[in-house]
Amino acid sequence: MVGRNALLLGFLHVILVIIQYAESSYPYPDGTGNRDLSIKASHILRSNGVAPINALRQQAALTGRRSRIHHVTDYGADPTGRSDSTDALEQAIVDAFTSPVDGHLNEGVPNLGGSEVHLDGGTYMISRPLRLSDISGGNFMIHGGSLRASDDFSGNGHLIELRSSSSSSLYEYITFKELMLDSNFRGGGIAIINSIRTTVDNCYISHFTTAGISIQDGHETYIRNSFIGQHINIGGDDREKDFSGIGINITGNDNAVTDVVIFSASIGVMVQGQANMLTGIHCYNKATALGGTGIYIRAPGLTQTRVVNCYLDFTGIVAEDPVQLHVTGSFFLGNAFILLKSVKGVASGVNIVDNMFAGDYTGVPIVQLDQSNAPFKTVDQVVIERNNVRGMVLKSTVARGSLWKNGTTWTLDFSKVLLFPNLIPHVHYALHAGSASSFPRHILRSVSRNRVTVQTDVVVSATVHVSVDQTTVGGHI
Repeated sequence: MVGRNALLLGFLHVILVIIQYAESSYPYPDGTGNRDLSIKASHILRSNGVAPINALRQQAALTGRRSRIHHVTDYGADPTGRSDSTDALEQAIVDAFTSPVDGHLNEGVPNLGGSEVHLDGGTYMISRPLRLSDISGGNFMIHGGSLRASDDFSGNGHLIELRSSSSSSLYEYITFKELMLDSNFRGGGIAIINSIRTTVDNCYISHFTTAGISIQDGHETYIRNSFIGQHINIGGDDREKDFSGIGINITGNDNAVTDVVIFSASIGVMVQGQANMLTGIHCYNKATALGGTGIYIRAPGLTQTRVVNCYLDFTGIVAEDPVQLHVTGSFFLGNAFILLKSVKGVASGVNIVDNMFAGDYTGVPIVQLDQSNAPFKTVDQVVIERNNVRGMVLKSTVARGSLWKNGTTWTLDFSKVLLFPNLIPHVHYALHAGSASSFPRHILRSVSRNRVTVQTDVVVSATVHVSVDQTTVGGHI
């Protein structure tokens, strides 16, 4: 009797092991073999919204999920791009956001522990934006493949959207890496809205109509090592005059764009916020002569933007009423120039220094003023100096000149060099009359229309050296 019971228990144990193995090895979408959890996650999230998410995460923790990497092909996504993979990709994202929580990031944002949605090197067609909706989470990445908008994709959306209805930041430390995004002229590439510490790294974004990348509010989005263009080309495109859209549109503070190429768009980078950093950007998106702008800084009155080591290739920089703007170490090719555009006539704390400009010798100034809305009336601490120029016209806020003459009046004209008209608040001069038999008395007679006149009381053979400076403190024209 004992032997028969032992045999029966052994037989039941073998059956249980086989069942457990079958359940654990079956490729359910959550990667764990837990079919109920995957179906429940999908049903609860779609019917009830955000509230049950903690319960789902607790269930995920109890199941002992082995991996936080979610391969979209396990969810039925078509890596050939022939059929719509939107539902499969959305489910992979939902399951990634139900990963067990490893503590919290900023203000209660759950730490998903490095959860990933892996695109497995495929190309996936989607018919609506992939949104993270109102599920809060951080330490999450989508990477390793291509997304293409279908022909019926909404023209107002982006392929990937970090978007929530909450006024607080639900997302932190989200990474989009090694992605190729084809918007199919049906909208934008990536929208990052009210998210903090987001990274876009090594992405190729094309065929957008609105923006390749759009940043709204949030904090500290970093875009790096990426290529962005509406039409794929390497310059000299016959369609260039028709390029539209914006490569990167930043409406927020404390973001950085580093080592990025914008190869076609009406505007390469639009900045509408403060404390943003642009470094190593190559813009040949649309030539200035065709109506394009490389970098447009639309933050009048409080700019606080730094443009460093960039390459403006036949397209320039526009800054509206710049207040604390720093442009340095950059190369401007093909008559590309910097335009200071007056809105209320303010330019303050502007440094345009140590740049290189190259043109075609047709007389294009390296820095220009647009005073069509209002003249610049307040010019304060504007320094344009130490730029080297070849084939363009040098403009500066500092100028020096010397004039030899035998007479009583010396006039030096700096109007071709100085940027602001009729503004010389500071003048230094010296009169050198080495061979004179007497000591002539001399005076700074006038400063008008960017001209300086020095006069002596007697005829003398002398050289006058003059240095002028438009860099004022609290100056008004």
